[in-house]
Amino acid sequence: MSEPAVLWSMDARGVADVTLNRPEVNNAYNAETIEGLLAAMDALGGEPGLRVVVLRGRGRHFQAGADLRWLNAVAGGTAEENLHASRITALAVRRLNTLPLPTVALVQGGCFGGGTGIAAACDVVIAAEDAQFSIAETRWGLMAGIILPQLADAIGARQVRRYAQTGERFDAAEARRIGLVHEVVPAAELEDAGARVVGALLQNAPEANAQTKQLALEFAWGGFAGEAGEAAFERLVLQHAQKRQSAEAAEGLASFREKRAAAWYPGGG
Repeated sequence: MSEPAVLWSMDARGVADVTLNRPEVNNAYNAETIEGLLAAMDALGGEPGLRVVVLRGRGRHFQAGADLRWLNAVAGGTAEENLHASRITALAVRRLNTLPLPTVALVQGGCFGGGTGIAAACDVVIAAEDAQFSIAETRWGLMAGIILPQLADAIGARQVRRYAQTGERFDAAEARRIGLVHEVVPAAELEDAGARVVGALLQNAPEANAQTKQLALEFAWGGFAGEAGEAAFERLVLQHAQKRQSAEAAEGLASFREKRAAAWYPGGG
């Protein structure tokens, strides 16, 4: 029997570890990963002593974006199935973003596509020096709509307008410069750096931290507060789902499978 796609546990201090557990595919996310994240947050949310959540990826990479085999299957399904996939993905990111307690992401290796959205949704991000980042959905005819609000909060609209349209990769130093990452450390020191931040968080009053985070989100793009916020959330979900079933996405995903340039690239197709 295979292990779950997401593992979680909580220690006596109230510190929870949530681990993305698909190292054989660089922790690329699929339905099982998304549902596992939601299940972890549901389970941990019922623990009265929960103080901090630490998110990590097992293996060489933190999270390498979407599992393209899963994306192909979803894109070939019904409109309702496609919309459901976008909704649960958006819900998982929103739940992580709005947890009423501090969250810490420890990032090593690849952090691509949805991985950057997960990082942006966390309160503190520490990256190993070998970390690489990208927001490359448009390269495959897709779009990163459901994570753009969190990314705008983290790095600002100006940087989103560059990196979400070029799809270029950038290293941990650049991620720190633009605000996606708070601290960069040698890979061997990643766990110790995380433990230091967790120690600092545990010194502070839980309710005061929760209220501070809530107020910060009320002034942020990614907070989705009130009726207008819910309407914006639903629009992002619908647009994300529709783009996955577009002709551009079909061509982009085909170009990935066939290891060729897409039709919109000069000389491609």
